[in-house]
Amino acid sequence: MAAIIFKCPNCGGDLRFEPEGQDFKCEYCLSEFSKEQISEAAGGHPVPEPYGQGLHGGKPDVSESGEESRVSLYSCPSCGAEIVAEETTSATFCYFCHNPVVLAEKLKGRYHPDQILPFAIDRDKAMDIFGKWISRKKYVPKAFYSREQVEKMTGVYFPYWLYGCQVEGKLEAEGIRRKTWVSGSTQFTRTEKYDISRDGVMDINHVSRNALSKANRKLAEGVMPFETDKLQPFHMGYLSGFIAENRDLEREQFDQEVEAEVRQFAGDSLGSGLAGYDSVQVRSKEAHIIHPKWQYVLMPVWTLTYKEEKTGKIYYFACNGQTGKVCGQLPVDFGRLAFLFIEVFVPVLAALLLAGYFL
Repeated sequence: MAAIIFKCPNCGGDLRFEPEGQDFKCEYCLSEFSKEQISEAAGGHPVPEPYGQGLHGGKPDVSESGEESRVSLYSCPSCGAEIVAEETTSATFCYFCHNPVVLAEKLKGRYHPDQILPFAIDRDKAMDIFGKWISRKKYVPKAFYSREQVEKMTGVYFPYWLYGCQVEGKLEAEGIRRKTWVSGSTQFTRTEKYDISRDGVMDINHVSRNALSKANRKLAEGVMPFETDKLQPFHMGYLSGFIAENRDLEREQFDQEVEAEVRQFAGDSLGSGLAGYDSVQVRSKEAHIIHPKWQYVLMPVWTLTYKEEKTGKIYYFACNGQTGKVCGQLPVDFGRLAFLFIEVFVPVLAALLLAGYFL
Protein backbone atom coordinates (compact mmCIF):
# COMPACT_ATOMS: atom_id res chain seq x y z
CA MET A 1 0.00 0.00 0.00
CA ALA A 2 1.21 3.50 -0.82
CA ALA A 3 2.37 6.01 1.74
CA ILE A 4 2.62 9.65 0.73
CA ILE A 5 4.56 12.62 2.07
CA PHE A 6 3.83 15.96 0.42
CA LYS A 7 7.09 17.64 -0.55
CA CYS A 8 7.89 21.36 -0.81
CA PRO A 9 8.49 22.34 -4.49
CA ASN A 10 11.21 24.76 -3.33
CA CYS A 11 13.39 22.77 -0.95
CA GLY A 12 11.97 19.26 -0.80
CA GLY A 13 10.91 19.64 2.84
CA ASP A 14 7.67 18.19 4.21
CA LEU A 15 4.43 20.15 3.80
CA ARG A 16 1.70 20.38 6.44
CA PHE A 17 -1.79 21.82 6.13
CA GLU A 18 -2.19 25.02 8.19
CA PRO A 19 -5.79 25.60 9.42
CA GLU A 20 -5.27 29.30 10.13
CA GLY A 21 -4.30 30.27 6.59
CA GLN A 22 -6.01 27.32 4.86
CA ASP A 23 -2.80 26.66 2.92
CA PHE A 24 0.21 24.33 3.02
CA LYS A 25 3.43 25.29 4.80
CA CYS A 26 6.96 23.91 4.55
CA GLU A 27 8.51 23.14 7.93
CA TYR A 28 12.00 23.97 6.65
CA CYS A 29 11.99 26.97 4.26
CA LEU A 30 8.64 28.27 5.58
CA SER A 31 7.25 28.59 2.05
CA GLU A 32 3.47 28.54 1.74
CA PHE A 33 1.45 26.99 -1.08
CA SER A 34 -2.19 26.74 -2.08
CA LYS A 35 -3.92 23.45 -2.86
CA GLU A 36 -3.74 24.30 -6.57
CA GLN A 37 0.01 24.98 -6.37
CA ILE A 38 0.89 21.63 -4.80
CA SER A 39 -1.37 19.85 -7.29
CA GLU A 40 0.42 21.64 -10.15
CA ALA A 41 3.78 20.67 -8.66
CA ALA A 42 2.59 17.06 -8.75
CA GLY A 43 2.14 17.24 -12.52
CA GLY A 44 -1.37 18.65 -12.60
CA HIS A 45 -2.90 15.75 -10.69
CA PRO A 46 -5.01 16.42 -7.61
CA VAL A 47 -3.07 13.77 -5.67
CA PRO A 48 0.74 13.37 -5.99
CA GLU A 49 2.20 9.98 -6.80
CA PRO A 50 3.38 8.11 -3.70
CA TYR A 51 6.99 8.43 -2.62
CA GLY A 52 7.02 5.03 -0.87
CA GLN A 53 5.24 1.71 -0.71
CA GLY A 54 3.71 -0.30 2.11
CA LEU A 55 5.60 -3.42 3.12
CA HIS A 56 2.63 -5.75 3.32
CA GLY A 57 -1.12 -5.73 3.81
CA GLY A 58 -3.23 -6.19 6.89
CA LYS A 59 -2.49 -9.05 9.27
CA PRO A 60 -5.01 -10.07 11.90
CA ASP A 61 -4.19 -9.00 15.42
CA VAL A 62 -6.01 -9.79 18.63
CA SER A 63 -6.78 -7.02 21.12
CA GLU A 64 -6.89 -7.38 24.89
CA SER A 65 -10.65 -7.79 24.69
CA GLY A 66 -10.20 -10.80 22.42
CA GLU A 67 -11.56 -9.07 19.34
CA GLU A 68 -9.67 -9.53 16.11
CA SER A 69 -8.47 -6.32 14.46
CA ARG A 70 -6.25 -5.63 11.48
CA VAL A 71 -3.03 -3.70 11.29
CA SER A 72 -0.81 -2.84 8.34
CA LEU A 73 2.89 -2.08 8.04
CA TYR A 74 4.17 0.74 5.86
CA SER A 75 7.59 2.10 5.01
CA CYS A 76 8.04 5.80 5.82
CA PRO A 77 8.90 7.57 2.54
CA SER A 78 11.23 9.93 4.42
CA CYS A 79 13.35 7.74 6.69
CA GLY A 80 12.35 4.16 5.90
CA ALA A 81 11.08 3.36 9.39
CA GLU A 82 8.15 0.95 9.71
CA ILE A 83 4.78 2.55 10.40
CA VAL A 84 2.11 0.43 12.05
CA ALA A 85 -1.46 1.55 11.37
CA GLU A 86 -4.88 0.16 12.20
CA GLU A 87 -7.17 -0.93 9.41
CA THR A 88 -9.22 2.28 9.61
CA THR A 89 -6.25 4.70 9.82
CA SER A 90 -5.60 6.61 6.59
CA ALA A 91 -3.23 9.38 7.77
CA THR A 92 -0.72 9.36 10.61
CA PHE A 93 2.86 10.28 11.65
CA CYS A 94 6.13 8.41 11.47
CA TYR A 95 7.17 7.63 15.05
CA PHE A 96 10.86 8.02 14.16
CA CYS A 97 11.15 11.17 12.01
CA HIS A 98 7.72 12.59 13.02
CA ASN A 99 6.85 13.42 9.41
CA PRO A 100 3.15 13.38 8.44
CA VAL A 101 2.27 10.39 6.25
CA VAL A 102 -0.87 9.81 4.17
CA LEU A 103 -1.69 6.14 3.54
CA ALA A 104 -3.00 6.59 0.01
CA GLU A 105 -4.30 3.07 -0.59
CA LYS A 106 -6.74 3.49 2.30
CA LEU A 107 -8.43 6.34 0.41
CA LYS A 108 -8.92 4.77 -2.99
CA GLY A 109 -11.97 3.30 -4.67
CA ARG A 110 -15.00 2.98 -2.42
CA TYR A 111 -13.06 4.53 0.47
CA HIS A 112 -12.21 7.72 -1.42
CA PRO A 113 -14.02 10.57 0.41
CA ASP A 114 -16.37 12.74 -1.64
CA GLN A 115 -15.65 15.84 0.43
CA ILE A 116 -13.63 17.07 3.39
CA LEU A 117 -14.13 19.82 5.96
CA PRO A 118 -10.64 21.25 6.56
CA PHE A 119 -9.46 22.20 10.04
CA ALA A 120 -10.21 25.86 10.78
CA ILE A 121 -8.79 25.77 14.34
CA ASP A 122 -5.07 25.15 14.72
CA ARG A 123 -3.33 23.33 17.56
CA ASP A 124 -2.56 26.47 19.61
CA LYS A 125 -6.18 27.60 19.48
CA ALA A 126 -7.41 24.12 20.40
CA MET A 127 -5.08 24.04 23.43
CA ASP A 128 -6.35 27.49 24.45
CA ILE A 129 -9.96 26.25 24.22
CA PHE A 130 -9.03 23.22 26.33
CA GLY A 131 -7.33 25.43 28.94
CA LYS A 132 -10.41 27.63 29.35
CA TRP A 133 -12.71 24.60 29.44
CA ILE A 134 -10.73 22.66 32.04
CA SER A 135 -10.29 25.76 34.24
CA ARG A 136 -14.02 25.61 34.96
CA LYS A 137 -13.90 21.94 35.94
CA LYS A 138 -13.18 21.13 39.58
CA TYR A 139 -11.98 17.89 41.11
CA VAL A 140 -10.22 16.64 37.96
CA PRO A 141 -6.86 14.90 38.50
CA LYS A 142 -3.95 17.14 37.60
CA ALA A 143 -2.54 14.36 35.45
CA PHE A 144 -5.42 14.91 33.02
CA TYR A 145 -4.32 18.45 32.22
CA SER A 146 -0.59 18.29 32.90
CA ARG A 147 1.71 19.82 30.29
CA GLU A 148 2.94 16.40 29.21
CA GLN A 149 -0.65 15.17 28.80
CA VAL A 150 -1.94 18.24 26.92
CA GLU A 151 0.91 18.00 24.42
CA LYS A 152 -0.64 14.71 23.27
CA MET A 153 -3.60 16.59 21.78
CA THR A 154 -4.11 15.34 18.23
CA GLY A 155 -6.02 16.60 15.22
CA VAL A 156 -8.08 13.80 13.69
CA TYR A 157 -10.29 13.66 10.63
CA PHE A 158 -13.23 11.41 11.51
CA PRO A 159 -15.42 9.73 8.86
CA TYR A 160 -19.09 10.59 8.46
CA TRP A 161 -21.91 9.73 6.10
CA LEU A 162 -24.08 12.63 4.91
CA TYR A 163 -27.58 11.93 3.59
CA GLY A 164 -29.68 14.11 1.34
CA CYS A 165 -32.94 13.68 -0.55
CA GLN A 166 -36.23 15.26 -1.55
CA VAL A 167 -39.44 14.43 0.28
CA GLU A 168 -42.87 14.65 -1.32
CA GLY A 169 -45.30 15.16 1.56
CA LYS A 170 -49.08 15.22 1.74
CA LEU A 171 -51.42 15.73 4.68
CA GLU A 172 -55.22 15.48 4.91
CA ALA A 173 -56.94 16.63 8.08
CA GLU A 174 -60.07 18.13 9.60
CA GLY A 175 -59.82 21.37 11.53
CA ILE A 176 -62.44 22.45 14.06
CA ARG A 177 -63.15 25.96 15.34
CA ARG A 178 -65.63 26.63 18.12
CA LYS A 179 -67.13 29.92 19.13
CA THR A 180 -69.21 30.26 22.32
CA TRP A 181 -71.34 33.20 23.38
CA VAL A 182 -74.21 33.93 25.78
CA SER A 183 -77.47 35.65 24.88
CA GLY A 184 -79.74 36.29 27.79
CA SER A 185 -79.77 33.13 29.84
CA THR A 186 -78.81 30.90 26.93
CA GLN A 187 -75.28 29.83 25.95
CA PHE A 188 -74.66 29.14 22.28
CA THR A 189 -71.79 27.25 20.66
CA ARG A 190 -71.06 27.33 16.96
CA THR A 191 -68.83 24.58 15.56
CA GLU A 192 -67.14 25.03 12.19
CA LYS A 193 -65.40 22.16 10.40
CA TYR A 194 -62.78 22.64 7.69
CA ASP A 195 -61.17 20.21 5.30
CA ILE A 196 -57.39 20.76 5.36
CA SER A 197 -55.09 19.61 2.59
CA ARG A 198 -51.38 20.37 2.48
CA ASP A 199 -48.70 19.05 0.16
CA GLY A 200 -45.27 20.04 -1.03
CA VAL A 201 -41.70 19.02 -1.79
CA MET A 202 -38.96 19.48 0.81
CA ASP A 203 -35.21 19.40 0.24
CA ILE A 204 -33.25 17.56 2.94
CA ASN A 205 -29.48 18.02 3.11
CA HIS A 206 -26.58 16.86 5.27
CA VAL A 207 -28.24 14.48 7.71
CA SER A 208 -25.05 13.18 9.33
CA ARG A 209 -24.08 9.84 10.81
CA ASN A 210 -20.73 8.93 12.36
CA ALA A 211 -19.18 6.11 10.32
CA LEU A 212 -17.04 4.57 13.12
CA SER A 213 -18.09 1.65 15.28
CA LYS A 214 -15.02 1.87 17.53
CA ALA A 215 -14.93 3.34 21.03
CA ASN A 216 -13.72 6.72 19.76
CA ARG A 217 -17.11 7.30 18.07
CA LYS A 218 -18.01 9.23 21.26
CA LEU A 219 -15.43 11.84 20.29
CA ALA A 220 -16.84 12.07 16.78
CA GLU A 221 -20.48 12.41 17.87
CA GLY A 222 -20.08 14.72 20.88
CA VAL A 223 -18.80 17.69 18.89
CA MET A 224 -21.53 17.65 16.22
CA PRO A 225 -22.94 19.53 14.36
CA PHE A 226 -20.47 20.82 11.77
CA GLU A 227 -21.03 23.69 9.34
CA THR A 228 -21.38 21.40 6.35
CA ASP A 229 -21.89 24.27 3.91
CA LYS A 230 -18.10 24.77 4.14
CA LEU A 231 -17.22 21.30 2.85
CA GLN A 232 -14.55 21.19 0.14
CA PRO A 233 -13.85 18.64 -2.62
CA PHE A 234 -11.53 16.02 -1.13
CA HIS A 235 -7.79 16.57 -1.53
CA MET A 236 -5.20 14.43 0.23
CA GLY A 237 -3.11 17.49 1.08
CA TYR A 238 -5.62 18.47 3.77
CA LEU A 239 -4.63 15.33 5.69
CA SER A 240 -0.94 16.25 5.90
CA GLY A 241 -0.06 16.92 9.53
CA PHE A 242 -3.14 15.22 10.96
CA ILE A 243 -4.43 11.75 11.78
CA ALA A 244 -7.30 10.43 9.65
CA GLU A 245 -9.67 7.57 10.34
CA ASN A 246 -11.39 5.52 7.65
CA ARG A 247 -14.95 4.30 8.05
CA ASP A 248 -15.93 0.84 9.25
CA LEU A 249 -19.70 1.40 9.03
CA GLU A 250 -21.42 1.39 5.65
CA ARG A 251 -24.33 3.59 4.62
CA GLU A 252 -26.69 0.63 4.31
CA GLN A 253 -26.55 0.31 8.09
CA PHE A 254 -28.18 3.73 8.42
CA ASP A 255 -30.76 3.63 5.60
CA GLN A 256 -33.84 2.65 7.60
CA GLU A 257 -32.97 4.83 10.60
CA VAL A 258 -32.32 7.96 8.53
CA GLU A 259 -35.31 7.50 6.24
CA ALA A 260 -37.60 7.13 9.27
CA GLU A 261 -36.10 10.30 10.75
CA VAL A 262 -36.60 12.21 7.49
CA ARG A 263 -40.22 11.06 7.13
CA GLN A 264 -40.94 12.03 10.73
CA PHE A 265 -39.41 15.46 10.18
CA ALA A 266 -41.37 16.02 6.95
CA GLY A 267 -44.63 14.96 8.62
CA ASP A 268 -44.03 17.22 11.60
CA SER A 269 -43.22 20.11 9.26
CA LEU A 270 -46.50 19.66 7.37
CA GLY A 271 -48.44 19.63 10.63
CA SER A 272 -46.58 22.50 12.27
CA GLY A 273 -48.44 25.17 10.25
CA LEU A 274 -51.91 24.11 11.27
CA ALA A 275 -52.54 27.02 13.63
CA GLY A 276 -55.82 28.82 14.22
CA TYR A 277 -57.91 25.74 14.99
CA ASP A 278 -59.21 24.58 18.33
CA SER A 279 -58.44 21.00 17.35
CA VAL A 280 -57.09 19.14 14.35
CA GLN A 281 -57.79 15.53 13.43
CA VAL A 282 -55.24 14.14 10.97
CA ARG A 283 -56.86 11.74 8.52
CA SER A 284 -53.80 10.76 6.53
CA LYS A 285 -50.14 11.74 6.28
CA GLU A 286 -47.66 10.58 3.65
CA ALA A 287 -44.00 11.26 3.00
CA HIS A 288 -42.30 9.76 -0.06
CA ILE A 289 -38.52 9.97 -0.38
CA ILE A 290 -37.13 10.64 -3.85
CA HIS A 291 -33.58 11.10 -5.16
CA PRO A 292 -31.78 9.79 -2.03
CA LYS A 293 -28.03 10.40 -2.01
CA TRP A 294 -25.22 9.52 0.40
CA GLN A 295 -21.85 11.27 0.58
CA TYR A 296 -18.75 10.05 2.39
CA VAL A 297 -16.90 12.92 4.10
CA LEU A 298 -14.11 13.57 6.61
CA MET A 299 -14.57 16.21 9.31
CA PRO A 300 -12.08 17.67 11.83
CA VAL A 301 -11.84 17.00 15.58
CA TRP A 302 -9.09 17.82 18.09
CA THR A 303 -8.84 14.99 20.61
CA LEU A 304 -7.14 14.34 23.93
CA THR A 305 -7.48 11.03 25.77
CA TYR A 306 -6.43 9.92 29.24
CA LYS A 307 -6.25 6.37 30.60
CA GLU A 308 -6.73 6.02 34.33
CA GLU A 309 -4.06 3.70 35.70
CA LYS A 310 -6.13 1.99 38.40
CA THR A 311 -9.25 1.20 36.39
CA GLY A 312 -7.93 1.33 32.82
CA LYS A 313 -10.92 3.48 31.85
CA ILE A 314 -10.46 5.96 29.00
CA TYR A 315 -11.49 9.60 29.53
CA TYR A 316 -11.43 12.18 26.78
CA PHE A 317 -11.72 15.77 25.58
CA ALA A 318 -12.85 16.57 22.05
CA CYS A 319 -13.08 19.89 20.23
CA ASN A 320 -14.79 20.50 16.90
CA GLY A 321 -11.92 21.52 14.62
CA GLN A 322 -14.12 23.98 12.78
CA THR A 323 -16.58 25.53 15.27
CA GLY A 324 -14.72 25.03 18.58
CA LYS A 325 -17.62 23.15 20.25
CA VAL A 326 -16.28 20.88 23.02
CA CYS A 327 -17.35 17.77 24.85
CA GLY A 328 -15.64 15.46 27.28
CA GLN A 329 -15.84 12.72 29.87
CA LEU A 330 -13.67 13.58 32.84
CA PRO A 331 -12.06 11.55 35.62
CA VAL A 332 -12.69 12.51 39.24
CA ASP A 333 -9.98 13.15 41.81
CA PHE A 334 -11.53 11.52 44.88
CA GLY A 335 -8.70 12.83 47.04
CA ARG A 336 -9.76 16.41 46.28
CA LEU A 337 -13.39 15.48 46.91
CA ALA A 338 -12.43 14.00 50.28
CA PHE A 339 -10.57 17.19 51.14
CA LEU A 340 -13.69 19.22 50.25
CA PHE A 341 -15.77 16.96 52.50
CA ILE A 342 -13.39 17.52 55.40
CA GLU A 343 -13.14 21.23 54.73
CA VAL A 344 -16.90 21.85 54.52
CA PHE A 345 -18.78 19.06 56.28
CA VAL A 346 -16.63 18.67 59.40
CA PRO A 347 -16.90 22.36 60.48
CA VAL A 348 -20.67 22.28 59.84
CA LEU A 349 -21.02 19.09 61.87
CA ALA A 350 -18.96 20.57 64.68
CA ALA A 351 -21.14 23.70 64.73
CA LEU A 352 -24.30 21.60 64.91
CA LEU A 353 -22.95 19.48 67.74
CA LEU A 354 -21.89 22.59 69.63
CA ALA A 355 -25.30 24.16 69.15
CA GLY A 356 -26.96 20.97 70.34
CA TYR A 357 -24.73 20.92 73.44
CA PHE A 358 -25.81 24.40 74.52
CA LEU A 359 -29.46 23.70 73.78
